[in-house]
Amino acid sequence: MKRLILLITALMFIAPIQAQTATDIIRQADEKLRGQSSKAKVTVKIVRPNWEREITTTSWSLGSDYALIYISAPARDEGTVFLKRDKEIWNWQPSIERTIKLPPSMMMQSWMGSDFTNDDLVRESSIVNDYTHEFAGDTTILGRSCYKIVLTPKLDAAVVWGKIVSYISKAEYLQLMAKFYDEDGFLINEMQGFEVTEFDGRTLPKRVRMTPMDNPDQYTEMIYEGLEFGIDVNQEFFSQRNMKCIRP
Repeated sequence: MKRLILLITALMFIAPIQAQTATDIIRQADEKLRGQSSKAKVTVKIVRPNWEREITTTSWSLGSDYALIYISAPARDEGTVFLKRDKEIWNWQPSIERTIKLPPSMMMQSWMGSDFTNDDLVRESSIVNDYTHEFAGDTTILGRSCYKIVLTPKLDAAVVWGKIVSYISKAEYLQLMAKFYDEDGFLINEMQGFEVTEFDGRTLPKRVRMTPMDNPDQYTEMIYEGLEFGIDVNQEFFSQRNMKCIRP
């Protein structure tokens, strides 16, 4: 009887771990970065063999359906805004006083000349809802034990990648690396996280680097200067009208 009680007690602790699926882990990593709502100050550093460029941004998000990115530097791009509402992406260009709707065909294009795509920045596709998720082993990154999870697009999902392999730390649900493949199975981009730092009570990589595999001598880094979670923002904030008057 004593052994039976010990066995039942052990199973009570093991069962929740076994019940955690690859989708659960992807969801927790995604929610940790977004929160229900958030505001971020980010410096985007574009590095090329012969030159470097920096873009200063402030972004707001509400869940996974709403996002707004305001560019404050360099001067020639100041006031440029990107808006996501559900599956629609808009770009306000103050130099020509025009709002442009980005078609799905532009999601794979470079964002502001960087190594991130438009889809990466506004996350039109959902890594939780548009992909299936499967464990593919364990590994260690930055001294942290990580899950290796393969994300495969669902048949009806309008996504830009043929496959994503994500590496998420077991203890903190940090995405420390992701590899992006095209529909033919070729590795296109590799994303890595560095300098795990505490932001508003959450530990997250301070620097996120995207490197194109066909040009390994160049890369783009997103450097988080500040992150706030649980900010007071609603759906009306994410409007085309607000794109033209928003300021950090």
